[in-house]
Amino acid sequence: MTGSTDVFEIMATTRSMRRLKPDPVPDDMIRKILEAGLGAANGGNTQKWRFLVLKEPTRKKAVQVWYKKAFDEWVGPRYASSPPPPGSDPARFARQHGAVEYLTDHYHEAPVWIVACLEDGPNPDRSQGASIYPAVQNMLLAIRALGLGSTLTTRHLRFEKETEAALGLPPNVHSYAILPIGWPMGKFGPTGRGKLSEFVYLDNWGEAYPAVSEG
Repeated sequence: MTGSTDVFEIMATTRSMRRLKPDPVPDDMIRKILEAGLGAANGGNTQKWRFLVLKEPTRKKAVQVWYKKAFDEWVGPRYASSPPPPGSDPARFARQHGAVEYLTDHYHEAPVWIVACLEDGPNPDRSQGASIYPAVQNMLLAIRALGLGSTLTTRHLRFEKETEAALGLPPNVHSYAILPIGWPMGKFGPTGRGKLSEFVYLDNWGEAYPAVSEG
């Protein structure tokens, strides 16, 4: 299945797509994705968000070098030493690790990046993410609705100064996420986060909420 217009189906099947084709993505699709982002809520309705659409291969490759360094020093060892998360199993977790490693090596080959930023001054408070991440989620849902693939990436922030310099951001602007966008090699499907009843409580912490109990 590619494009869809049912919002609940879109939310339930917006799987991270880390294997992307290098084929071009039309600008009119990117415009629709950006317009979806601008429809999101943000703190004080101040619209301090800025979105860098990046296609230039050299600049993307310069960021990918640091993205891979973060994988080698942090993400790879974490995957190797962690158990599968809720909703997964060893085989699925291994496939996920493989997809993460693939994206690491091919990050710069995604035809379009959207770098989600905030004009938040020289000393950013990361709690301001509440003013950018709703826009990021809107864009991810729009990407899925158009039959494109992406995943929310923040790993470059492990080397924030180096990657933001490579992106050419001014001192008063900071990045909060990069969405690599392209035509997916895989298929959309259930996100597999585990049972709702494992994460929801009623009134008191740890008390089951019957409305979401299963079985």
